[in-house]
Amino acid sequence: MMQLRCLKFRTARIVRFSSLTIKLLYVFFLYFISTMFLFSCQPKDAAEPAASELWNVSAPEPYALKIPDKFSKNVNLPADNPLTVQGIELGRMLFYEKKLSGNNTLSCASCHKQELAFTDNKRFSLGIQGIAGTKNSMSLANLLWTNRFFWDGRAASLEEQALQPIQDPIELHQSLEQAVQKLQATDIYPSKFKLVFGNEKITAENIAKAIAQFERTLISANSPYDKYLREEYKPTDLELRGIELFFTHPIPQARLRGGNCGDCHLQITTAGDRNGFNGFHNNGLDTDQSLNIGLQAFTKNAADRGKFKAPTLRNIARTAPYMHDGRFNSLEQVLDHYDQHVRISETLAPLIREASNEPFPSPSEVKLYLTPQEKQAILAFLQMLTDEEFIKNPKFATPFKD
Repeated sequence: MMQLRCLKFRTARIVRFSSLTIKLLYVFFLYFISTMFLFSCQPKDAAEPAASELWNVSAPEPYALKIPDKFSKNVNLPADNPLTVQGIELGRMLFYEKKLSGNNTLSCASCHKQELAFTDNKRFSLGIQGIAGTKNSMSLANLLWTNRFFWDGRAASLEEQALQPIQDPIELHQSLEQAVQKLQATDIYPSKFKLVFGNEKITAENIAKAIAQFERTLISANSPYDKYLREEYKPTDLELRGIELFFTHPIPQARLRGGNCGDCHLQITTAGDRNGFNGFHNNGLDTDQSLNIGLQAFTKNAADRGKFKAPTLRNIARTAPYMHDGRFNSLEQVLDHYDQHVRISETLAPLIREASNEPFPSPSEVKLYLTPQEKQAILAFLQMLTDEEFIKNPKFATPFKD
């Protein structure tokens, strides 16, 4: 009898437990269904329209340019080439378009790869016939804040810059007339040019304008250093020391040690250099006898001999080799140059010539005399300039499928 009562009790518990389980499962099922329905009703991200939606409009849509925090609001936007959503997308297509090269094998992106911060990690980029050029491929970032382009500053705008590699006999090696004809003969480009520029007849000028629009959106502003400036990242002690050294001009008489880097690379904080040729320097790579002509080729001014554009240092850890001729393979070699191997010439930058951490340096040499620990600190700071979001942003990647 006792066993029968126990059996009934256990059976009742199992029934109650099963009933409770079913109720809980039912509640969970209703919650799951309602949640799925809620998310399915959320609007799609308007900033990433599908390709068909992007071009299914009657007029190009103005692009809402967002200036990052801590960046200068003084940007370089020509009045005759305003940013539009469709213009930027057309420029992205052209940036990756191999028809702009003479044999349809290379594009702008061939020498400016996104994963390498829009460089190619070669000392000298190769043209369509496998011939090497004479300059290192420059990184493309924060061009909105720049007003001179190429290592020698020969282009005053992105529009002017965009057409030169197409015509260069080593690089893409194609006349503008041929480039226009090839794009005009496609099924996809005439209608897009008509939407963006009001005419389906493609011109070299509008090719340049579209590419320039895309390049102006290549903004790098989310590195650990940017987050530090926004108080979103806490640097290590080594990184903080590197920041201090980077932006300090040494004054040994005041016991102020510095790396003297910010004198030429202040655009890290201001986002770019808009001071004409003030962003060009002779940084002591060679003596007068072996000095590359540099900026002088454009200005014809002997005082500009050996001066080259101080490039952006954003994502610098991804853009080796370094200098206009790619002579240094590592950031350690770059620091060693400024520390011990600056060569004196008539046009050597004055702020480099007189910089030293020793109170009584020899007048016949230019050396910083950084300690190994100070070099490591500066290198730690330079690593802070890598912006993974910029390098992986799908908006900057190729729009073409393999």
